[in-house]
Amino acid sequence: MQKRGDYMDAKERKQYDQLIRTPITKIIPVLAIPTVISMMIGMIYNLVDAYFVGMLGTSAAAAIGILMSIQAVFQAVGFMCGHGSGSRISVLLGKGKKELADVYASTGFLASIVASSIITILAMMMISPLMVFLGSTKTILPYARIYGFYILLSGPALSASCVLNNIMRYEGKASLAMVGLVSGGVLNMIGDPIFMFGLKMGIHGAGLSTALSQYISFGILLYMFISKKTMTSISLKKAKGFGEELTRIMQNGTPSLIRQMLNSLSTMSLNIIAKPYGDAAIAGMTIVGRIVMFFASTMVGIGQAYQPVAAFNYGAKKYKRIREGFLVTWVLGETVLGIFAIIAFINPEPLILLFRNDPRVLAIGKNALRFHCIALIASPLSVVSNMMFQSIGESAIASFLAALRSGIYYIPILFILSRLLGILGIQSAQMVADILTTLTCIPFLVKFFRELPKKNMHVKMDDDYKHSS
Repeated sequence: MQKRGDYMDAKERKQYDQLIRTPITKIIPVLAIPTVISMMIGMIYNLVDAYFVGMLGTSAAAAIGILMSIQAVFQAVGFMCGHGSGSRISVLLGKGKKELADVYASTGFLASIVASSIITILAMMMISPLMVFLGSTKTILPYARIYGFYILLSGPALSASCVLNNIMRYEGKASLAMVGLVSGGVLNMIGDPIFMFGLKMGIHGAGLSTALSQYISFGILLYMFISKKTMTSISLKKAKGFGEELTRIMQNGTPSLIRQMLNSLSTMSLNIIAKPYGDAAIAGMTIVGRIVMFFASTMVGIGQAYQPVAAFNYGAKKYKRIREGFLVTWVLGETVLGIFAIIAFINPEPLILLFRNDPRVLAIGKNALRFHCIALIASPLSVVSNMMFQSIGESAIASFLAALRSGIYYIPILFILSRLLGILGIQSAQMVADILTTLTCIPFLVKFFRELPKKNMHVKMDDDYKHSS
């Protein structure tokens, strides 16, 4: 008698057919809607905290920026395990190997829990010096230490949620992932004013609301797997320790780890370089960073919609769909980000004032936002390039491209331009880095598509993964 999981049932066959056979011009937008909503809701976690904490003062608003680098570390762990296992899962499902896909899902999930818990414990032991190291001034430190405690506490939930979310996306189940993330985002929006002002907890309330919403969101995402709403299943019995599976996950997930760790390092570098200009400079750049991340999350969501399509079809050797999907994703991303960039460039002041009504913050933030708008228009090609290479297992290329925007280009440019141009150099550094990153991606793309077979090929599926009928 066949066991559940040894064959593809009707629901799983439908999902497989959707990714392999649905026209690209239809499947990318269909998958992009829930992924974009999920990404934007994820950013709302940060925007809501920035909005309400900004009411406590400029130093409190700056504390949010200090903690962005800590959140990026937990996301780095989650994205490494999530993208590392998810990209492999898509390829395996494309080949019809579901049992092995379950092993990768379970291993990636467990690895994220263990790694993020270790980070939380170590950081809690040295929280005050850590906040100073990340760029806190004497006036920012009290807020950063309190808010940081809750961010560290919620770290394992954030990392594990990233894994579950990415596995569902790579399965093409982006709508299920959206439910968990939206629920957490809504709860945070409701919780912040209640805890901060209703219960008069101040910065403690903002942190507690974020931590609770993160754990509730994690619980909802985990339920999707427990209730068998996903193609893969998660079981600690199926998880592997230090072996081939974990090695492959880390290898495939390295681009995401590099990207997120460099995001953390770049945020820390920005805070340190902006520190001599005062709390207003850190607060202004933090607010701009949150706004731009919200806009950019739409491109990330669109790119994530392409990832399961690229991975599934690469495993099934449907190469024409990979080409067409890349073009559709790039054009769609340029259109959406172009609209956001034009609106924000023309009228940046209201967006800045929404989070902090401080003339010093506004003066620094509005020019920085305009430079970032130019960067938004340049970024879609690099985003979709990185995601495609990662999805099909070209981890070396993806790792290099991931390191460009926030590391190889951005950090040196930030230091150089800040020395040459002062605050103007700080405001414009990301724009220069993004343009250079996009230009660097072009030769890699030309080579890849030139060598990619122009015709589709047939893949014989494993017998144990055909219809049970």
